[in-house]
Amino acid sequence: MKPFEIVEEPLEVQPYIDYVLHPGAGAVTVFTGHVREWTQGVRTLYLAYEAYVPMAEKMLARIGAEIEEQWSGTRVAIAHRIGELHISDIAVVIAVSSPHRKAAYEANEYAIERIKEMVPIWKKEIWENGEEWIGDGRKKPEQNLSEHPRS
Repeated sequence: MKPFEIVEEPLEVQPYIDYVLHPGAGAVTVFTGHVREWTQGVRTLYLAYEAYVPMAEKMLARIGAEIEEQWSGTRVAIAHRIGELHISDIAVVIAVSSPHRKAAYEANEYAIERIKEMVPIWKKEIWENGEEWIGDGRKKPEQNLSEHPRS
């Protein structure tokens, strides 16, 4: 387990909690993002994630450094899974410890927003009636995509 990593195996949450927990931590917040079955009335069959792994891990570590700089006394661990994920699988785990709960909550929310903004991870949503690559606001250019089901 590395504190900032991209993995292909199912994510286990406890090692990330264990990593961030320390004697000065009065709070630990954990966010897990899961594959959901329904999005705006459209049934998801599964998701497929891809990442530029070396850069993605560097960017996750950068987010961790930003958090530790902005919220004193925090410790962060972030992992994102790639490959084919099914309903209820964990796609991302973010663990943040801090001396007080407010900072842990704020830093955890900051982390997920920064991941969406800057980490090279792409998600292909596979629905009953189509599919689409999502990530960084762009579709993967090499893909021939079907029409978006909500169009």
